[in-house]
Amino acid sequence: METIILSCFAAYTLLLFLVMWLSSRKGADNDSFFRGQRKSPWPVVAYGMIGASLSGVTFMSVPGGVYYGQFTYMPLVFGYVLGYVVIALVLLPLYYRLNLTSIYSYLEQRFGVASEKTGALFFIISRLLGSALRMYLVVFILYEFVFKEWGLPFWVPALIFIAIILLYTFRGGLKTVVWTDTLQTTFLLLAAAVTVVVILKQLGITYPQLLQRSAEQGFTRIWETDPTAAKYYWKQILSGMFITITMTGLDQDMMQKNLTCKNLRSAQKNVLTSSLLFIVVNILFLSLGAALIAYAQTTGFLLPTNEAGMVVGDKIFPSIAFHLNTFTAVVFVLGMVAAGYSSADGTLTALTTTFCYDFLQFGKKERRNELRTRRMVHIAFAMLYLVVIIAFQPFHNQSLIGTLFDVAGFTYGPLLGMYTFGLFTRLQVRDRWVPAIAVASPIICYILKIYMPVWTGYHFGFEILLLNGLITFLGLMMLRKK
Repeated sequence: METIILSCFAAYTLLLFLVMWLSSRKGADNDSFFRGQRKSPWPVVAYGMIGASLSGVTFMSVPGGVYYGQFTYMPLVFGYVLGYVVIALVLLPLYYRLNLTSIYSYLEQRFGVASEKTGALFFIISRLLGSALRMYLVVFILYEFVFKEWGLPFWVPALIFIAIILLYTFRGGLKTVVWTDTLQTTFLLLAAAVTVVVILKQLGITYPQLLQRSAEQGFTRIWETDPTAAKYYWKQILSGMFITITMTGLDQDMMQKNLTCKNLRSAQKNVLTSSLLFIVVNILFLSLGAALIAYAQTTGFLLPTNEAGMVVGDKIFPSIAFHLNTFTAVVFVLGMVAAGYSSADGTLTALTTTFCYDFLQFGKKERRNELRTRRMVHIAFAMLYLVVIIAFQPFHNQSLIGTLFDVAGFTYGPLLGMYTFGLFTRLQVRDRWVPAIAVASPIICYILKIYMPVWTGYHFGFEILLLNGLITFLGLMMLRKK
């Protein structure tokens, strides 16, 4: 089994390098790396963004999360659609009008250099942590099911993954990523669909029968109606909208791909199409979760647990995929590898872009050897990726999707507040004090998240992002100039 898995992994990696060579052979300069020469077809970008948005967390944590959270993830997805509409109608016109490469250049034009660097730094911290966690989950599964059997340490598969991503993005950058994302999206969706079909066939039931059976057991419950619960549906919808606005619309990684489209209209078509496809794709992954639970209940398969005896959601999908047969194991590995690559390649390129444009002032100052500098920055961020992945291993014991959104809530909140203040007021602020407000806001939110259940019984969910943005907004109001 291990040999088959590694062979598929190697074949898929070679396919990625073929795509890299084809996409970058007609030019691999900085314009290709940072902007994709503004020639990407919008249907290709829209399809590829599905894989980039889902990543390894959705691939394993969303199906596994059905065990504890049923289908209560869906209101969050409905909120995503509303967020994409805001991006298409508000943010994209701004970015195209200003002809931005790094979207945080807007903050410099609106407030000043300190605000620009603050926004860029919060993106770097948030995306480095968030994307590394997504990549960690893929490396973790490969380690548990392949490398661990060979007695190799965890850092070995982590190093292999990072090295491969560095190599195939090193030359073409975003021009390559736009096309490799389409390949990765295909394998990611194929893995989920194939597994559902195989389970249905083995259980001898149809898809409607699966949903009916899951509904009778309460696993398809969508709406959490308790207002004090962390997954109360109105909180989910509102949080989903603002998560998308921040984690996509204010995120250099996601918007950099949109900005490779030929014009604003193409970019808007891309975003709105992606939002609708995202609903269908998440229904597929939640259905996969229901199928996995049905299989375990019918066959007596023991779901993986931790030392405390609790079921580990992130391990449900891989455990059953490897148990079913060799075909599902291979398809799972291909989908998992695709999810891992898609969550890291674009991010690595975006981190390089942000640092080069917002800290090294590419495009604003004359700089010798920009190509060499860009490559050195790219390598440095790849090494940081590796460090974060290895450092997180001792702390992983449950589903990562909650951890991922916690990180986003604390790090994207200041960006939400800064952009909201910039877009919906005409006030100027004392730019040099903006970093202090941006740091204070997440600290206040963290204290409230810890102690609010003790004080009032209220549990913050993803809406902590909104509170974080509001505190930042009010802080900027206090810094306004007369």
